[in-house]
Amino acid sequence: MARGHGPALSGPVAEGRADREAVAAVWRIESARIVGALARYTGDFPLAEDVAQEALAEALVTWPREGVPRNPAGWLLAVGRRRAIDAFRRRATRDERYAVLARDLGEGGAAAGAAPGDPAGAADDVLWDPDQIDDDVLALMFVSCHPVLPREARVALTLRVVGGLTSDEIARGFLVPTATVQARITRAKKALGAAGVPFRVPAADERAERLGSVLSVVYLIFTEGSSPTSGRDLIRFDLAGEAQRLARVLSRLMPDEPEVHGLLALLELTAARFPARTGADGEPVLLEHQDRRRWDRAAIRRGRAALTRAEKVGRGLGAYGVQAAIAECHALAPSVDDTDWDRIVLLYEALGTFAPSPVVDLNRAVAVSMAQGPAAALPLVDALVERDALPNSHLLPGVRGELLTRLGRADEARAELERAVLLCGNARERSVLQRKIAALTDADDKPDPDSGAS
Repeated sequence: MARGHGPALSGPVAEGRADREAVAAVWRIESARIVGALARYTGDFPLAEDVAQEALAEALVTWPREGVPRNPAGWLLAVGRRRAIDAFRRRATRDERYAVLARDLGEGGAAAGAAPGDPAGAADDVLWDPDQIDDDVLALMFVSCHPVLPREARVALTLRVVGGLTSDEIARGFLVPTATVQARITRAKKALGAAGVPFRVPAADERAERLGSVLSVVYLIFTEGSSPTSGRDLIRFDLAGEAQRLARVLSRLMPDEPEVHGLLALLELTAARFPARTGADGEPVLLEHQDRRRWDRAAIRRGRAALTRAEKVGRGLGAYGVQAAIAECHALAPSVDDTDWDRIVLLYEALGTFAPSPVVDLNRAVAVSMAQGPAAALPLVDALVERDALPNSHLLPGVRGELLTRLGRADEARAELERAVLLCGNARERSVLQRKIAALTDADDKPDPDSGAS
């Protein structure tokens, strides 16, 4: 036996582990459809999420013992529907919802789906209507991202019920305690129930406003994955990948919404650079030093296709589409020097008119520095400092320090970069800033060639 390797699992232990992995895989793929279908059946989103979790818990016990059913998703749905009926019984409310559920499922439990613990024929007759599934999943996304919920709750609930992530996985992704995630989800479900939020796709007149909330949640998840605000990882691929998956789902469910395609394009084009953003040692590689041959060309093609779709179905690009157009400029350029920085400046100016923010202004200043030089960009950054924009972010002093370095103002640059280090919560990004400070110190320590020193 090779040193460092234990015996291979076999027999009941290996089979049990495989069945538990099968539960996790099915849940990750089918959870949104299951919760959505249960919410439609019950008319009660919080109850649907609860009974779906109960079905998952039962599968974790039953499948390793009795085997994976032929129709795993149908099995979970059937168990969830039974748990919903049990909940209605406990409430002693044999109302119309209970009557409908009872008629569908059968009081004896013999209708849609075999009883739990019958892997041979469990729920083989549970039918999934593709059109209804699409409506269910779309409604689920709108409910999870409802404006009545605070931002953190929207994120947690979306990842839980649409993404199929566990509380532990969400907590690891955002570096918070599992109990915090569980509390956010519980409060979110209570808030939705108290507000009487219906489980349905919003009417056309309110969809645009609500869609903005959905897109912002998906973008926030991706941003935390691509540029984590804390921790030691430069990229959290699980969060970024889940946001991409959610954006793809949305683009399929809402093909006539240009900003859905704009967001998908932005995520694909940004993620295309992930393979080149870290070196073999895990340290960050800045854009100017990245090996562009490592960029994901398939992701670039997908992103450009989504951007084209956004342009075709819309009357001009929205905020996400414009950001995607900026990302496309980078994706098409053979090098930093050959990037169309003038176009990027114009795109940031356009973005600033309908989605103004200090981050947009800061990014425009960076683009100006590349197109026109650091002297042209520094006043733009100084204006942000005077406004006390981004007071708790390392981005502003980091950019100002870089501009001052390029202008030869080393002492001022060092002070800005040191301030950025103090504000930066991500260990990998801090290392980049510290290397810049070290480079300034090394430059100061080199002898002046005109001083006569030898």
